[in-house]
Amino acid sequence: MKSQQQYPQPISFEFFPTKTEEGARKLAQVRDELSVLNPLYYSVTYGAGGSTQEGTIKTVMSIQEAGYSAAPHLSCIGATRDSLADLLNTFINMGIKRIVALRGDLPSGHRDIGEFRYANELVEFIRAETGDHFHIEVAAYPEVHPQAKNAQTDLQHFVTKMNAGANSAITQYFFNMDAYLYFVDSCEKAGLDKPIVPGIMPITNYTRLAGFSDMCGAEIPRWLSRRLESYGDDIESIKSLGLDVVSRLCEQLLAAGAPGLHFYTLNQSQTTLQICENLGLKKRP
Repeated sequence: MKSQQQYPQPISFEFFPTKTEEGARKLAQVRDELSVLNPLYYSVTYGAGGSTQEGTIKTVMSIQEAGYSAAPHLSCIGATRDSLADLLNTFINMGIKRIVALRGDLPSGHRDIGEFRYANELVEFIRAETGDHFHIEVAAYPEVHPQAKNAQTDLQHFVTKMNAGANSAITQYFFNMDAYLYFVDSCEKAGLDKPIVPGIMPITNYTRLAGFSDMCGAEIPRWLSRRLESYGDDIESIKSLGLDVVSRLCEQLLAAGAPGLHFYTLNQSQTTLQICENLGLKKRP
Protein backbone atom coordinates (compact mmCIF):
# COMPACT_ATOMS: atom_id res chain seq x y z
CA MET A 1 0.00 0.00 0.00
CA LYS A 2 2.84 2.40 -0.74
CA SER A 3 1.57 5.95 -1.10
CA GLN A 4 3.14 8.36 -3.57
CA GLN A 5 2.20 11.34 -1.41
CA GLN A 6 4.96 12.97 0.64
CA TYR A 7 3.48 14.14 3.91
CA PRO A 8 4.96 17.29 5.49
CA GLN A 9 3.93 16.38 9.05
CA PRO A 10 6.77 15.50 11.45
CA ILE A 11 7.19 12.12 13.11
CA SER A 12 8.72 11.17 16.45
CA PHE A 13 9.59 7.97 18.27
CA GLU A 14 9.29 6.77 21.87
CA PHE A 15 11.85 4.59 23.66
CA PHE A 16 12.04 3.19 27.17
CA PRO A 17 15.33 3.06 29.15
CA THR A 18 17.27 -0.16 28.94
CA LYS A 19 18.69 -1.97 31.96
CA THR A 20 21.95 -3.31 30.56
CA GLU A 21 24.88 -2.07 28.51
CA GLU A 22 23.97 -4.54 25.78
CA GLY A 23 20.44 -3.16 25.77
CA ALA A 24 21.81 0.36 25.47
CA ARG A 25 23.93 -0.65 22.47
CA LYS A 26 20.94 -2.25 20.76
CA LEU A 27 18.81 0.82 21.42
CA ALA A 28 21.49 3.06 19.91
CA GLN A 29 21.35 0.90 16.79
CA VAL A 30 17.54 1.18 16.66
CA ARG A 31 17.84 4.95 17.13
CA ASP A 32 20.27 5.23 14.23
CA GLU A 33 18.12 3.02 12.00
CA LEU A 34 15.10 5.25 12.64
CA SER A 35 17.13 8.42 12.11
CA VAL A 36 16.87 8.02 8.33
CA LEU A 37 13.27 9.27 8.70
CA ASN A 38 14.44 12.61 10.15
CA PRO A 39 12.41 12.41 13.36
CA LEU A 40 11.58 15.63 15.17
CA TYR A 41 12.70 14.01 18.42
CA TYR A 42 13.01 10.77 20.38
CA SER A 43 11.08 10.66 23.66
CA VAL A 44 12.20 8.52 26.59
CA THR A 45 9.79 7.15 29.19
CA TYR A 46 10.05 7.64 32.95
CA GLY A 47 9.01 4.83 35.29
CA ALA A 48 6.35 5.07 37.97
CA GLY A 49 7.45 7.43 40.71
CA GLY A 50 10.64 8.17 38.77
CA SER A 51 11.79 4.57 39.12
CA THR A 52 13.80 4.72 35.88
CA GLN A 53 15.11 8.26 36.36
CA GLU A 54 18.78 7.30 36.08
CA GLY A 55 18.10 5.19 33.00
CA THR A 56 16.02 7.94 31.45
CA ILE A 57 18.80 10.49 31.93
CA LYS A 58 21.43 8.12 30.48
CA THR A 59 19.28 7.35 27.44
CA VAL A 60 18.47 11.01 26.87
CA MET A 61 22.15 11.92 27.18
CA SER A 62 23.09 9.25 24.65
CA ILE A 63 20.52 10.60 22.17
CA GLN A 64 21.70 14.20 22.63
CA GLU A 65 25.38 13.27 22.33
CA ALA A 66 24.65 11.44 19.07
CA GLY A 67 23.35 14.70 17.63
CA TYR A 68 19.62 14.02 17.88
CA SER A 69 16.88 15.77 19.84
CA ALA A 70 15.62 13.99 22.98
CA ALA A 71 12.44 14.62 24.95
CA PRO A 72 12.46 13.04 28.41
CA HIS A 73 9.18 12.07 30.04
CA LEU A 74 8.71 13.69 33.44
CA SER A 75 6.05 12.55 35.91
CA CYS A 76 5.11 14.37 39.10
CA ILE A 77 3.42 11.76 41.30
CA GLY A 78 5.75 10.86 44.17
CA ALA A 79 8.04 13.83 43.45
CA THR A 80 8.81 17.02 45.34
CA ARG A 81 9.21 20.55 44.01
CA ASP A 82 12.90 20.51 44.88
CA SER A 83 13.57 17.19 43.15
CA LEU A 84 11.74 18.30 40.01
CA ALA A 85 13.53 21.66 39.99
CA ASP A 86 16.87 19.85 40.16
CA LEU A 87 15.86 17.55 37.32
CA LEU A 88 14.71 20.45 35.16
CA ASN A 89 18.08 22.14 35.68
CA THR A 90 19.79 18.90 34.70
CA PHE A 91 17.81 18.79 31.48
CA ILE A 92 18.57 22.43 30.71
CA ASN A 93 22.30 21.80 31.20
CA MET A 94 22.03 18.81 28.84
CA GLY A 95 20.57 21.02 26.12
CA ILE A 96 17.09 19.52 26.32
CA LYS A 97 14.40 21.69 24.74
CA ARG A 98 11.36 19.45 24.96
CA ILE A 99 9.63 17.59 27.82
CA VAL A 100 6.68 15.18 27.94
CA ALA A 101 4.91 16.15 31.18
CA LEU A 102 2.77 13.47 32.80
CA ARG A 103 1.01 12.82 36.08
CA GLY A 104 2.45 9.32 36.29
CA ASP A 105 1.73 6.53 38.75
CA LEU A 106 3.22 5.53 42.08
CA PRO A 107 5.25 2.32 42.17
CA SER A 108 3.39 -0.61 43.71
CA GLY A 109 3.41 -0.46 47.51
CA HIS A 110 4.01 3.30 47.76
CA ARG A 111 1.44 5.70 49.20
CA ASP A 112 3.13 9.10 49.23
CA ILE A 113 1.88 10.91 46.13
CA GLY A 114 4.28 13.80 46.67
CA GLU A 115 3.54 17.51 46.25
CA PHE A 116 1.63 17.22 42.96
CA ARG A 117 -1.63 15.46 42.15
CA TYR A 118 -2.28 16.26 38.50
CA ALA A 119 -0.34 16.90 35.31
CA ASN A 120 -1.65 20.47 34.97
CA GLU A 121 0.16 21.27 38.24
CA LEU A 122 3.38 19.88 36.77
CA VAL A 123 2.96 21.96 33.60
CA GLU A 124 2.39 25.09 35.68
CA PHE A 125 5.47 24.30 37.76
CA ILE A 126 7.69 23.78 34.70
CA ARG A 127 6.55 27.11 33.26
CA ALA A 128 7.10 28.90 36.58
CA GLU A 129 10.59 27.43 36.95
CA THR A 130 11.86 27.62 33.37
CA GLY A 131 9.65 30.08 31.49
CA ASP A 132 9.43 29.22 27.80
CA HIS A 133 12.64 27.17 27.68
CA PHE A 134 10.81 23.87 27.10
CA HIS A 135 8.31 22.78 24.52
CA ILE A 136 5.90 20.88 26.77
CA GLU A 137 3.96 17.88 25.49
CA VAL A 138 1.15 16.33 27.53
CA ALA A 139 -0.92 13.17 27.18
CA ALA A 140 -4.34 12.93 25.53
CA TYR A 141 -6.88 10.09 25.58
CA PRO A 142 -9.22 10.01 22.56
CA GLU A 143 -11.00 6.96 24.02
CA VAL A 144 -11.17 8.54 27.51
CA HIS A 145 -8.67 8.08 30.33
CA PRO A 146 -9.36 4.75 32.10
CA GLN A 147 -9.65 6.53 35.48
CA ALA A 148 -11.92 9.36 34.30
CA LYS A 149 -15.45 9.63 35.68
CA ASN A 150 -16.83 10.21 32.19
CA ALA A 151 -15.86 11.58 28.79
CA GLN A 152 -16.92 15.16 29.51
CA THR A 153 -14.93 15.34 32.75
CA ASP A 154 -11.92 13.87 30.98
CA LEU A 155 -12.17 16.52 28.26
CA GLN A 156 -12.39 19.29 30.85
CA HIS A 157 -9.27 17.98 32.59
CA PHE A 158 -7.43 17.88 29.27
CA VAL A 159 -8.42 21.45 28.46
CA THR A 160 -7.18 22.56 31.89
CA LYS A 161 -3.88 20.77 31.33
CA MET A 162 -3.35 22.33 27.92
CA ASN A 163 -4.24 25.80 29.18
CA ALA A 164 -1.75 25.43 32.03
CA GLY A 165 1.03 26.03 29.52
CA ALA A 166 1.37 22.96 27.30
CA ASN A 167 2.40 23.46 23.67
CA SER A 168 0.98 20.25 22.25
CA ALA A 169 -0.27 16.78 23.13
CA ILE A 170 0.44 13.16 22.22
CA THR A 171 -2.45 10.72 22.34
CA GLN A 172 -2.63 7.27 23.79
CA TYR A 173 -2.56 4.82 20.90
CA PHE A 174 -5.85 3.89 19.28
CA PHE A 175 -7.15 1.95 16.29
CA ASN A 176 -10.43 3.82 15.87
CA MET A 177 -10.00 6.79 13.53
CA ASP A 178 -13.34 8.30 14.55
CA ALA A 179 -12.30 8.41 18.22
CA TYR A 180 -9.37 10.68 17.34
CA LEU A 181 -11.32 12.91 14.97
CA TYR A 182 -14.18 13.35 17.42
CA PHE A 183 -11.76 14.12 20.25
CA VAL A 184 -9.95 16.77 18.21
CA ASP A 185 -13.27 18.28 17.16
CA SER A 186 -14.40 18.39 20.80
CA CYS A 187 -11.17 20.14 21.77
CA GLU A 188 -11.60 22.73 19.04
CA LYS A 189 -15.15 23.41 20.23
CA ALA A 190 -13.72 23.89 23.74
CA GLY A 191 -11.40 26.58 22.38
CA LEU A 192 -8.17 24.59 21.99
CA ASP A 193 -6.15 25.10 18.83
CA LYS A 194 -2.87 23.41 19.80
CA PRO A 195 -1.55 20.31 17.98
CA ILE A 196 -2.80 16.90 19.15
CA VAL A 197 -0.45 14.30 17.68
CA PRO A 198 -1.79 10.75 17.36
CA GLY A 199 0.20 8.07 19.13
CA ILE A 200 0.77 5.00 16.97
CA MET A 201 1.32 1.47 18.25
CA PRO A 202 2.73 -1.03 15.72
CA ILE A 203 1.18 -4.49 16.07
CA THR A 204 3.71 -7.31 16.37
CA ASN A 205 2.47 -9.38 19.33
CA TYR A 206 -1.24 -9.75 20.05
CA THR A 207 -0.89 -11.03 23.62
CA ARG A 208 1.31 -8.12 24.61
CA LEU A 209 -0.94 -5.64 22.80
CA ALA A 210 -4.04 -6.97 24.56
CA GLY A 211 -2.31 -6.62 27.93
CA PHE A 212 -1.21 -3.05 27.23
CA SER A 213 -4.67 -2.12 25.99
CA ASP A 214 -6.39 -3.48 29.10
CA MET A 215 -4.13 -1.38 31.31
CA CYS A 216 -4.34 1.90 29.41
CA GLY A 217 -7.93 1.79 28.20
CA ALA A 218 -7.14 1.57 24.48
CA GLU A 219 -9.82 -0.33 22.58
CA ILE A 220 -8.92 -3.01 20.07
CA PRO A 221 -11.89 -3.21 17.66
CA ARG A 222 -13.69 -6.55 17.89
CA TRP A 223 -13.04 -7.46 14.27
CA LEU A 224 -9.33 -6.80 14.67
CA SER A 225 -9.11 -8.64 17.98
CA ARG A 226 -10.85 -11.70 16.54
CA ARG A 227 -8.62 -11.73 13.47
CA LEU A 228 -5.47 -11.46 15.55
CA GLU A 229 -6.68 -14.13 17.96
CA SER A 230 -7.36 -16.49 15.08
CA TYR A 231 -3.67 -16.51 14.11
CA GLY A 232 -2.62 -18.04 17.42
CA ASP A 233 1.17 -18.38 17.41
CA ASP A 234 1.49 -17.46 13.72
CA ILE A 235 3.65 -14.40 14.36
CA GLU A 236 4.20 -13.59 10.69
CA SER A 237 0.45 -13.41 9.98
CA ILE A 238 -0.04 -11.20 13.06
CA LYS A 239 2.70 -8.87 11.87
CA SER A 240 1.35 -8.79 8.31
CA LEU A 241 -2.18 -7.88 9.38
CA GLY A 242 -0.86 -5.39 11.94
CA LEU A 243 1.35 -3.72 9.36
CA ASP A 244 -1.56 -3.28 6.97
CA VAL A 245 -4.01 -2.05 9.61
CA VAL A 246 -1.64 0.46 11.22
CA SER A 247 -0.32 1.71 7.86
CA ARG A 248 -3.88 2.40 6.71
CA LEU A 249 -4.67 4.16 9.98
CA CYS A 250 -1.60 6.39 9.64
CA GLU A 251 -2.41 7.19 6.03
CA GLN A 252 -5.96 8.19 6.98
CA LEU A 253 -4.72 10.30 9.89
CA LEU A 254 -2.21 12.20 7.81
CA ALA A 255 -4.70 12.71 4.99
CA ALA A 256 -7.18 14.09 7.55
CA GLY A 257 -4.65 16.67 8.70
CA ALA A 258 -3.11 15.10 11.81
CA PRO A 259 -0.16 17.31 12.83
CA GLY A 260 2.27 14.40 12.94
CA LEU A 261 2.72 10.82 14.13
CA HIS A 262 4.33 9.61 17.36
CA PHE A 263 5.35 5.94 17.26
CA TYR A 264 5.50 3.77 20.37
CA THR A 265 8.41 1.71 19.08
CA LEU A 266 8.92 -0.65 22.06
CA ASN A 267 12.63 -0.16 21.28
CA GLN A 268 12.28 -1.84 17.89
CA SER A 269 12.74 -0.28 14.46
CA GLN A 270 11.71 -2.71 11.73
CA THR A 271 7.91 -2.50 11.86
CA THR A 272 7.92 1.28 12.28
CA LEU A 273 10.27 1.59 9.30
CA GLN A 274 7.95 -0.61 7.24
CA ILE A 275 4.92 1.49 8.18
CA CYS A 276 6.71 4.67 7.18
CA GLU A 277 7.83 3.08 3.91
CA ASN A 278 4.20 2.18 3.19
CA LEU A 279 3.30 5.82 3.75
CA GLY A 280 6.00 6.99 1.36
CA LEU A 281 7.64 9.11 4.03
CA LYS A 282 10.91 10.61 2.91
CA LYS A 283 14.15 9.15 4.12
CA ARG A 284 17.31 11.14 4.65
CA PRO A 285 19.62 10.86 1.63
